[in-house]
Formats: sequence, C-alpha cells, structure tokens
Amino acid sequence: MTMTERVPVYDNHVHMSPSGRNVDALREFEAAGGTGLTLVTLPHKEVPITEGGDFARSYEVTYSLAERAREATNLEINIAVGPYPILLIHLAEQYGLQRAEEMMLEGMEAAGRDVAEGKAVAIGEIGRPHFPVGEDIWDASNRVLLRGMEIACENDCPVIIHCESEPDTDESLARIADRAGLDRGLVVKHSSPPWVTPEETHGVMPSIPASKTNMRAAIGKGTDRFMMETDYIDDPAKPGAIMSVTTVPKKVRAWLSNGEVPVESIHRICGDIPDSLYKR
Repeated sequence: MTMTERVPVYDNHVHMSPSGRNVDALREFEAAGGTGLTLVTLPHKEVPITEGGDFARSYEVTYSLAERAREATNLEINIAVGPYPILLIHLAEQYGLQRAEEMMLEGMEAAGRDVAEGKAVAIGEIGRPHFPVGEDIWDASNRVLLRGMEIACENDCPVIIHCESEPDTDESLARIADRAGLDRGLVVKHSSPPWVTPEETHGVMPSIPASKTNMRAAIGKGTDRFMMETDYIDDPAKPGAIMSVTTVPKKVRAWLSNGEVPVESIHRICGDIPDSLYKR
C-alpha cells in the first residue's frame, strides 16, 4: 500500500506563479506523495495593483493556475485569495495611506465575492506586516484585517493570516476575530511557531512550517491540532524557498517509517483539520 493510499498528505500554504514552475512543482509534490494543498494567492507581477479593481484581476491569475494544476494532477486544491498585507506599505508610498487602505478594502471585498461564488474557499493571506512599522500603517492594517474577518464571518470561511509571531499574537488575532463575530478556529496563523496548546493559540489554528525542529516541538506538546506548510513561493530565482515543495510528503513518509507520529494524528493534521476548514 502506498503512502497516498494510507494517509492524506496536505501542505497548507503553497504559491504558484505564472513565471515559476507552477504546474510542474505540483506534479513533483504529487509524485512525492502529496494529496492536497491550500493554494494561496500573492500579488502577480503580471497584474500590477494600481486601483482596487486590479485585485480581482490578479485573483483570476491564481484561478487559472489552479485550473491547469487540477487538469494535470489529482490533487485536492483549495484556493485562498485576498490582498497581501505588505502591499499596503507600497501602495501608501505611491498613493497615500488613505487611498491605499481603500484599495486594500476593495481587494478584500472582491475576495469575499469570490468565496461567495465558490471560486475560492478561504480569504488569505491577509493580516499585517511581520516587521516593525509606523503606528499609522499598523492601525490601517488592523482595520483591513478586521474587515477581512467580518467578510469571512459572512461567508463562514477561514482566513489565513500573515503577521508577526510575538507571544501575544494569537491572542490579538483571537480578539479581532471576536470583534468580527468569526469563530476563532477559522483563523489560520500562517508561518506559526509551534504553538499548539490552548494557552498558546487562544483558539487560533496554527499552520506550522514543516521543519524537523518545529514538528518535534509541536508533537512534543501532546496535541495534533495544527497543520503543516512549506510556503513554497515558486520563484525561479529562489528555488526551494521558503521550503521545497516536497517537504511535507517527505515529513509524512518519515513519520510513517519511524512511528514518531501515530497514523491517527497524521489523518487529523493532513485530513480532518483541512477538511473541516475548507469543505464547509
């Protein structure tokens, strides 16, 4: 019995680029044992954002790449779209912060419409800068984030969050979710440290980079309430960044070989949890 027949193998954060390996990368993921992934949009250089309406056109690039991948593979591909939070800074430099925030909000509304129409199943990655910024950028980012969570609540869908990873981060995200009326469990912390206990997550769902160190730390806390990710960025100038697209299949294969993680936990991490989030 092969690995893919025995267990699901799910990468919760993958990017595709028209100028990258795109479909070939996902073929490699599948050949290594991968069964599913969350395809998260990033700004595409093919569609510069100069007005709010450009976001919807940029999302269409992601949908086109996903369709090609679905035709070429048997992978389950769940799509997340939303205005990439760091873009606010660049837009503010070009158009001023007020206009930049308005454009980001237009992108958020477009993401919500696409989820409502079934083009995507999650909003992301959205959030705030992961590095220090001025108070004006921080406040605007949180306003845009709040609106994103409100839209997620309206559509009963997850949000995938790009932000800092400080000791109070998950608590902060949980409070914003509460304001938006969004179930904390639908807030997915992308690039999360191995925070998995209720005291660490405050109900937020961790999506943890699949390094050996992170995985051992997470599993070592006695819970399997998390997902794995690579944040594969599909940049031909940076092959393998952030992690190789085959990292998660290799990790699951190692778990099956060494018995470090029970098969039931693999099913939960790579099957039950993503299913509960993205098949609503």
